[in-house]
Amino acid sequence: MYKISELAKQVGLSRTALLYYEKLELITGRRLENGYRVYSELDLQRVRLIQQLHLGGLTLKECKVCLESKIDKALVKQRLKALDEEIEQKQKSRILLAAIVGEGDLKSWHERLDKLAPDAHLDWLKTQGFSDKEALQLKWLSKDMNDHDVYMQDFMKVFQTLERWGPGSENDTKHALSLIPTSPSRILEIGCGKGVATKVLAKYSQAQITAIDNEQPALDRLVQNFKKQGLSARLETCCSNMAELPFSNESFDLVWSEGSAYIIGVEKALMLWRPIIKNKGYLMISDLVWKTNSPSAQSIEFWNHQYPDIQSVDTRIKQIAKAGYQVIANFPQSKAAWLNYYNPLGERLNELESEMTDSSAFKDMRNEVNICTKFADEFGYHMFILAKV
Repeated sequence: MYKISELAKQVGLSRTALLYYEKLELITGRRLENGYRVYSELDLQRVRLIQQLHLGGLTLKECKVCLESKIDKALVKQRLKALDEEIEQKQKSRILLAAIVGEGDLKSWHERLDKLAPDAHLDWLKTQGFSDKEALQLKWLSKDMNDHDVYMQDFMKVFQTLERWGPGSENDTKHALSLIPTSPSRILEIGCGKGVATKVLAKYSQAQITAIDNEQPALDRLVQNFKKQGLSARLETCCSNMAELPFSNESFDLVWSEGSAYIIGVEKALMLWRPIIKNKGYLMISDLVWKTNSPSAQSIEFWNHQYPDIQSVDTRIKQIAKAGYQVIANFPQSKAAWLNYYNPLGERLNELESEMTDSSAFKDMRNEVNICTKFADEFGYHMFILAKV
């Protein structure tokens, strides 16, 4: 016979737990004349059997049913299914936690979080020590907190010798500028990069140009180019976050953004940039859009990862109107604009292939060139000339 304290020691349970077992009639103690409760060897073995059933996920009440009658296989199957789901969820949790400490891939998690909560995602990245620029680069490029620095070093190595950081052409920029109804006196170019479009704006207007980008080396190169051309007096540069522009309301009669609004989201850009445009002023943005209603599975999969907000022209026009603008003209970028970017990028990747084969950034860029060359008829940049209303 076992006193309750002795039974508790044998099975590794507390006295309270055993009293609860007894309340459920899983075990039956009897009281001696001296007042002590004692339990039999059968009670000890029943507790051990119950513990094994309990480990399988059955509740104590379900364990009691199993002890008193044949096992309910339907119930066990239900518990088995719940356990499998719990194991699957815990495995996902483990993969995520391992990735956060550098033992796995975080890309899919960052992509999913950016779809569910893009602003909170960016804010959280900043609390992890990333600057505004780094957080945006992580969002669109590396997508992995642990490998970000290496990824960006490789990325910038590829683009170091390239003039263009995105599709474009002088003719397209010139044509879009010609569609602005009035001659601008102050232009703000957002996301200017090395200033390929900036030079066109300066060449075909007399405006004062303020160019912003979050890459200071690119701005330095732009300043040098304008100095060589004797245009320094017409240029100001600002290394800034395009979501937090340091300008007063109605500062510019034309805001220009070629292929950069996507960085903070087109709808957000339309909202945030509107106040700095003068009344009856203009905005030109270009954005990647679908050119077909039935894109290939490869294109859909690629852009679901790279730019999930890609839309049709009609959808963008509706968003533009909702944001307080009137579309006064729009046209697709030329094939030349596409090739001006992807041909040099492909050649540059060929040059670096032997030394960067194992680079994640290199592999991503190689895949982009392949997709954007093979399926170029399904998507491309579109230019929208908008009037603030």
